[in-house]
Amino acid sequence: MDFALTLLEWFRENGRDLPWRQTRDPYAIWLSEIILQQTQVKQGWDYWERFMHRWPTVEALAAATEDEVLREWQGLGYYSRARNLHYAARQIVALGHFPDTLDEIRKLKGVGDYTAAAIGSIAFGLPAAAVDGNVYRVLARHFGIDTPINTTEGKKTFTALAQSLLPTPKSTDISPSSFLLPPSSEYNQAIMDFGAIQCTPSSPNCLSCPLQESCSAFRSNRVSDLPVKQKTLKVRERHLIYIYIRCNGMTAIHRRGPGDIWQGLYEPFLIENGTLKIEDYCARFFQCSMFNVQCLRKNVRHVLTHRILLADFYLLETSEKPSLPSDYIWIPEADLDSYAVPRLIEKFLQDFRPI
Repeated sequence: MDFALTLLEWFRENGRDLPWRQTRDPYAIWLSEIILQQTQVKQGWDYWERFMHRWPTVEALAAATEDEVLREWQGLGYYSRARNLHYAARQIVALGHFPDTLDEIRKLKGVGDYTAAAIGSIAFGLPAAAVDGNVYRVLARHFGIDTPINTTEGKKTFTALAQSLLPTPKSTDISPSSFLLPPSSEYNQAIMDFGAIQCTPSSPNCLSCPLQESCSAFRSNRVSDLPVKQKTLKVRERHLIYIYIRCNGMTAIHRRGPGDIWQGLYEPFLIENGTLKIEDYCARFFQCSMFNVQCLRKNVRHVLTHRILLADFYLLETSEKPSLPSDYIWIPEADLDSYAVPRLIEKFLQDFRPI
């Protein structure tokens, strides 16, 4: 049976019922695609609903402040997505309409080839194959391709193959009336869901797979070997010492600058890669006469894409505000929830629960 038709038939029986699939609104679809970058559906779903409730149109999102968007995004990680989302919303408003060609969609901040194809095909029915991790896996296994998916050659190979498989109403054995949605839209969603539900990264359900007979990896017992990915990331450790300062119901935080992790997010006083005793740091940096410092957490491990963070958390209680660098601000502890913080800090604050 035809590869595309098999996937379409599987999809109509097994496809996921997701709220952004109940609309052709490009704003809602674009929002879902940005949220689901590096995020599983079950986690991203609630965020999508919250964003749609708070900012139901692209104009509303564009009118928000970056701090508001970052705060709503808190917990999803990869915060550059939130900043790009906000910037792109203002691009769209300035344009006067949501872009409806692949070239124009690609010009949006944070939108690459996959996201442009997904938005273009699903929202506008453009004949563009969307190639994400699920698609790489399905194609690599079914067609027995061992070219690494994260190389230039691999990306070209899989993109060309995916585009060649994209059905049209004129495709052999596929009539126009057989499509519930435009061909590219339904097919792209079908192969994505197939990879997420049937042809999963580990323990794929090969025994009930409708493509089993034609699957090269299944026939050659190479399912667990494909797709191939070249190891390129060098993971390094960073040691962070956080000092949460409490002074008469106030605390000090600062906003992280560009060029590093967590750009634009807030955090308590930070010392990185320190070697001194915590009391020595307090005496050196804060120069206050009366203080009490205690250890709250040690060696908290937090894993990022190419960083392993090891964090220590301390509480410094003092009756007088210490002198701090100019980029720190004093806020009531009760107002902390109004500031977007990294997930590492959010988890600490949830456990610590300042008075």
